[in-house]
Amino acid sequence: MARVILHVDMDAFFASVEQREHPELRGKPVIVGSAPDERGVVATCSYEARRYGVHSAMPSRTAYSRCPQGVFVRPDMKLYRRASEEVFAVFEEFSPFVEQVSVDEAFLDISGCVQHFGSPENLGHALRGKVRERCRLSCSVGIAPNRLLAKIASDVNKPDGFFMMPFEREGIREFLAPRKVGILWGVGGKTQEILMRYGYRTCRDIQNASPTALATILGETAAATVFAHASGIDASPVQWQDRAEKSVSREWTFLQDCTSRDAVRAKLLELVCEVGRRFRREKRWARTGFIKLRNASFDTITRQAPFPSPVCDDISFRHLMLELFDREWPRSASRSIRLAGWGVTNFTSSPESFAESFFEAPGALSPEIRRKRELLSSAIDALPSAGSIVNAAPPLPGILHLQ
Repeated sequence: MARVILHVDMDAFFASVEQREHPELRGKPVIVGSAPDERGVVATCSYEARRYGVHSAMPSRTAYSRCPQGVFVRPDMKLYRRASEEVFAVFEEFSPFVEQVSVDEAFLDISGCVQHFGSPENLGHALRGKVRERCRLSCSVGIAPNRLLAKIASDVNKPDGFFMMPFEREGIREFLAPRKVGILWGVGGKTQEILMRYGYRTCRDIQNASPTALATILGETAAATVFAHASGIDASPVQWQDRAEKSVSREWTFLQDCTSRDAVRAKLLELVCEVGRRFRREKRWARTGFIKLRNASFDTITRQAPFPSPVCDDISFRHLMLELFDREWPRSASRSIRLAGWGVTNFTSSPESFAESFFEAPGALSPEIRRKRELLSSAIDALPSAGSIVNAAPPLPGILHLQ
């Protein structure tokens, strides 16, 4: 049976949620991110602000210069996560096969669900209507025979739009032909520059290209992928089983570049507590931890290492964070630090994932010590200001990023 894939993208999600919660913001250019007098960027903005050339990842100061009448709002990630849970609950009413790409974007495999709605178009319109009715938010939907085309389709009539991609091979090729190669997966900025240098500007140019000539330019693997995508060929499945959170991390952008080793170290210790409290909301253990440091030149390093055994307590998190930090700081000591971050990943549902035996990894916790550390961390979580117990240094001005 032919696949039918739906891609749904919430419209200006953070800004739309703010406008939903604060009616006085409706119709105004809402800019979610750092304040214009701070060092930070725009997370997203409403379509009213986009008319002035404001877009995500733009420095907030630039956004203000383009749209001084804009209403700047600090991100409220708890609010956005609750709204995300609301919309994903709607998605799951239309298909059990939901791949969450981000808090505001998903693929649905609706191949076996279309019959209940009469047609893919009916299902797509019903989903958009349900999101609007129940969540008071708008979304754009694209339907196609694969993920690549569904993603492209959802962007055709944005915002608050719907588009049904052709399902016949020739119709697909004809639809893609005049479009820039940059819409294809696998064609980033650098690849697009290379292709344009050789005269490949549109999907039609790729469709008519010699595979051998493309391979000479891009290499065999990349050329084969781009050649297939230019004709709308994509066999990637909807990864509905991977909706679970893959990492928990926190980042802090200093308002002024920080050269103090102690200050950066203290901030990372605070972030460990933030990550620990968030991580322990669910019953899980982490196998890997990582730190992130970005200097004033925007050079970013990320270093990770495994825990000796799966853990979820702040003591183990701190030990590994400090080990990674002490190992990396001498290389960064002569630089000013703009951003610091800590996170954990590679989750497991049981601390017994690595057998407790004579063959345990060096440094692995005994069951008794592990349980004591977990109980202590949980007790600290219940206190009103847990972060101050671990680190009593005065807070440094900056911006917290939740991920």
